[in-house]
Amino acid sequence: MHWIALLPPEGEHTAWGWRALQFTPRVAQVDEALVLEVSASHRLWGGPDRLLRRLFRPNHAAARVEYARAATYLIAIALLRLQRQGLAVPPAVPDGLPLSTLTAAQPWLDTLARTGCRQWGQLRALPRGGVARRFGAPLLEALDTAYGERPAACVWLTLPEVFDASLELPALATTAPGLMWAAQRLLLQLQAWLRARDRGALALQLQWTLDLKRLDGVPLPPHESLTVRTAQPAQDMAHLRRLVGEQLARVRLAAPASHLRLRLTDSAPWLGASRSFLPEDNRPGERLHELVERLSARLGEDQVQVPVAQADHRPEAMQRWVSARGQGAGEGGATPSAAHASPPAADVLYPTWLLREPLALAVERDVPQYGGPLRRLTRLHRIEAGWWEGGGPALRDYFIAHSPQAGLVWVYRERPALAGGGSGRWFLQGFYA
Repeated sequence: MHWIALLPPEGEHTAWGWRALQFTPRVAQVDEALVLEVSASHRLWGGPDRLLRRLFRPNHAAARVEYARAATYLIAIALLRLQRQGLAVPPAVPDGLPLSTLTAAQPWLDTLARTGCRQWGQLRALPRGGVARRFGAPLLEALDTAYGERPAACVWLTLPEVFDASLELPALATTAPGLMWAAQRLLLQLQAWLRARDRGALALQLQWTLDLKRLDGVPLPPHESLTVRTAQPAQDMAHLRRLVGEQLARVRLAAPASHLRLRLTDSAPWLGASRSFLPEDNRPGERLHELVERLSARLGEDQVQVPVAQADHRPEAMQRWVSARGQGAGEGGATPSAAHASPPAADVLYPTWLLREPLALAVERDVPQYGGPLRRLTRLHRIEAGWWEGGGPALRDYFIAHSPQAGLVWVYRERPALAGGGSGRWFLQGFYA
């Protein structure tokens, strides 16, 4: 058999245990260490060395994790304890291991030392009946397990169906950004859960417990919460950490908080990142939807907007602006709420810049003026729309024209039906870059 013992940083055992479940189903918490039995799975990963590299590679905290490998989990834990104490590994393992590295022997270390028994091999050489009567059967059972003569009796970790984790704060948090230390630790657990479940996060809920029931005579709720959403399934904690940090910076706590809870309220199957073999397609930097979400969290959702196409022929009504996060803008932009109603051939005529309100033009000798007389360059493009709204229909003839001062402009003439039978008024509606 092949065992690996890990010693994660304090408070990160759960996250590392869930992460280890991606590589073997036999993971257990034993004393201060996590133990992994990988003899049945390490060949799938190219051997124990490659398995360890994959276990540590994507995690920024891997440099702080100590580990040891051995034939049984008790030997691996013993080697890990020697490593922590800065002691050399004895030439004969496991016989030469100190008894202080065996958990079951620690209550009897002084008694065993007075008999000259300080190593595993010396204890194993004693008569088993006498050891059982004097120190109890659990010591012999642990020794047999350590030497591989008894099967390991571990309580194996299992991954919960739903992610819901909480943490007691080391000190009362008086501001929302002060919750980020605890939130980061919970996000590490979430990342391990998502990877083990092969899911991507779509919505998280942070909930903190208020330490006061009343403030200045005003009753307070027991909890406050913050919901964080993403446009696409995410496993990247750097992006989620930025989103949580930006939104917490805009929150004001009603009272100091003592506990923090993180729940995954919505998720989707993780399809992985789509990569191209062409280097020019793999652009560095964050993706568009991540930038939109971060700016929306920092500036406010109403300050970052995207256009949504509308089924209308009038240029000023062809789109409306909505919150980018509310619309779910992704890599390809917003999803139209209706099909574009304009004829495809006319799309190429639209200018790059529309005026907020059409500008009425002066007319001299039936020629509209804007920085001089306008010279029409195209035949008319006629629209008739808006008859279902109050104020009458929009009956317009559009032209691309040239202005001596402004260059190419987009103008239209009202149809005579709206102009009382006259020649029709002229309006400027757009410019071409």
